[in-house]
Amino acid sequence: MNSLRLWHLAVTAVVAAFLALSPVRAQAPQTSSLAGVSEEVNRKVVKLFGSGGFRGLNSYGTGVLISADGYLLTVASPLLDTADLVVHLSDGRRMRAKVIVAEPELDAALVKIEKAEDLPFFDIGKAGKAPLAQAGDWVLAFSNQFQIATREEPMSVQHGVISSYSKLHGRRGIFDAPYTGEVYVIDAITNNPGAGGGAVTTRKGDLIGIIGKELRNTLSDTFINYAVPVQVLAPFVEKAMKGQYQPIVKHKPSEGPAGYHGIVLVPNVVERTPPFVEDTLPGSPAARAGLRPDDLIVYIDGEKIVSIKEFRDIVEKARPGTLFKLEIRRGDKLMTVDLKLDPLPAAASATKKP
Repeated sequence: MNSLRLWHLAVTAVVAAFLALSPVRAQAPQTSSLAGVSEEVNRKVVKLFGSGGFRGLNSYGTGVLISADGYLLTVASPLLDTADLVVHLSDGRRMRAKVIVAEPELDAALVKIEKAEDLPFFDIGKAGKAPLAQAGDWVLAFSNQFQIATREEPMSVQHGVISSYSKLHGRRGIFDAPYTGEVYVIDAITNNPGAGGGAVTTRKGDLIGIIGKELRNTLSDTFINYAVPVQVLAPFVEKAMKGQYQPIVKHKPSEGPAGYHGIVLVPNVVERTPPFVEDTLPGSPAARAGLRPDDLIVYIDGEKIVSIKEFRDIVEKARPGTLFKLEIRRGDKLMTVDLKLDPLPAAASATKKP
């Protein structure tokens, strides 16, 4: 019993001596410094609120201010597809915004806050010229994940390390991620609902990347936490802010006769009428695919579709035999269907194809 008590006292003394070591006490100033960095970065990150609200599509997100007059960078997500896009600043102001350019291939979008001036911001031009971060570097991630904040409430802050710098192998549902370039893979659970578009910084608050969407790693079938480096996004931002950027065309019209799908869409009565299905023609590819009236076509091959015009620009210019993967909203659920185009029926060749 005495020997056990002596052993306990010895262990307690060793632990006390370890806790008294100066390197541990030296962490206190770093904690204070990180609090200051978090406060400063939070002023340059905004909360976004737009469209969404049905299963699988959130109506909230995050953006990073990149100019004093209200330009901000975020991910290209469905929440931007609204005329009522709203931004909440760190000082509590609620301001309207509009999309300037969205680039699905980079999974990025440039947004402009209306009537904004003298805002704190990241100098993305300078950040884009800095050396890439390295594996093992400590980082901080700022975002409005899970809609944790509104108005002046601070963002969520996470810390972690860069695990690697490698190509992105990811997918959303059955669709491969549109961006397949180099990313920072982060050892922290950063890519949650609403986090896309958030800032990843060094411990000093220097911007190094933008948090991406929720994706699964196609190599391991696990969720991946990643950020797109600012070096990748800086050229896009520079051209977009000057009005010189032309979005990448993924689906180009094919030569030869167009294919037949058999989808009857609702009347195209406004500039951006959503591609709702009104009916399908009997025996058509649409009927075989199981499309129904009131289905809303949301994605084609992973590319967001917001209007009847966009649907027609892609599908109605493709050749027979082309296979499209459509993601549709039916009620409050998202589902996927395969649509393979047929040759145009002889009876319909003399009339306008639906």
